[in-house]
Amino acid sequence: MDRIDLKILGCLQDDAMMPLVAVAEKAGLSSSPCWRRIQVLIEKKIIRRRVALLDPNQVNVPVTVFVTLKTNRHDTKWMTSFAREIAKIPEVTEFYRMSGEVDYLLRIVVPDVAAYDSVYKRLIGAAELFDVSSSFAMETIKYSTALPLNYVKV
Repeated sequence: MDRIDLKILGCLQDDAMMPLVAVAEKAGLSSSPCWRRIQVLIEKKIIRRRVALLDPNQVNVPVTVFVTLKTNRHDTKWMTSFAREIAKIPEVTEFYRMSGEVDYLLRIVVPDVAAYDSVYKRLIGAAELFDVSSSFAMETIKYSTALPLNYVKV
């Protein structure tokens, strides 16, 4: 990866629907070489996929809940089964296995507390858990899906 690739990635992280000609111009290329570079970035799995970021209010999921989970079970079979069940819950938008005091962290989006209660019941039904703790986000101060590119060694 070089500085041109980083410019391309920066453009696509900002707006994946940016016209190719605009990405090429910002990267200092013509369209064909820019398109070829994008294809290589896709083949190398640097670009995993292109998505549309939706406004949660417009699609009626304005409530964000961060849920920490603790379990007494740490075997591979349990973890695999648990991960499979959590992946089936569309309201869970992020799911991490953690180090430290908490075993798992989930980000959940729902329309309201009643909808969260329904998700909560699915969570506790998915596997044996020791503790489930929920925190409701009061305000989004920063939200970004863009990864910092200044750490890439070129």
